[in-house]
Amino acid sequence: MSDYICIGVPYYLGESLPQRREVAALRDSGIAGELDADWVDIAPDFAAHADPVVAVNWALAEAIQFAAPKTPLVFANDCTSCLGVVKGLEALSPAILWYDSHGDFNTPETTPSGFLGGMPLAALVGRGNQRLMRGLQLAPIAEADIVISDVRNLDPEEGVMLRESQVAIYETLGELDAAPLPDKPLYIHFDTDVVDCAEMPAMSYPEPGGPTLDESIASLRSALEKSRVAAVLFSLWNSALPGADEAQAATLRLVRALKPAAAD
Repeated sequence: MSDYICIGVPYYLGESLPQRREVAALRDSGIAGELDADWVDIAPDFAAHADPVVAVNWALAEAIQFAAPKTPLVFANDCTSCLGVVKGLEALSPAILWYDSHGDFNTPETTPSGFLGGMPLAALVGRGNQRLMRGLQLAPIAEADIVISDVRNLDPEEGVMLRESQVAIYETLGELDAAPLPDKPLYIHFDTDVVDCAEMPAMSYPEPGGPTLDESIASLRSALEKSRVAAVLFSLWNSALPGADEAQAATLRLVRALKPAAAD
């Protein structure tokens, strides 16, 4: 077997939605077999936690810890699953490489929409409402241990807060690929909406522009070569939207980039 284990998180902000089939589609694609890895879907204990998002992330953290020392490849429907990944890797004190067209650095005080999925990176560094972090018994991580690339849609106050933080911000993948990464175990968080929506359709919050699929694959391979990768999370497309099959095919190309000398 490989050093990877595939972990499915078929929930959206703590809910199981029948119309969201992205995780199942990847599981059924046979990608775990291509990686010579097992696949497991998490099984949250919703009765044990008042907040369903906490329940999902506890289950993810436990799956990661149970699978150690294998490297988890997590397939999730939203970015709040980053909390469970960091909890699962807590003993390693990981740094984070965050690919996203959005900052996810809002707080309840800065967000215009109140969307929880736009807040998890800020929560991880101790900003804003910490109820999810407390629910996971997770201490904030240092801003200086986070690298973010190709964010191109920031709410006004969110943008100010991110740029005034100690997070390392790279405007393009070219700048990122030329830069050193933290000398720590690395959690790669890859929101597929970072890829130009011309090649990655079916995004709930599409942002035009950004890197091509080939550039994104090259950047992932560069990060793997430069770092001790502890986990990779892919935040997925929306299977209820047009272009879902194309998005799945593009995502599979990204995942295959994690194989040594992978062929597209």
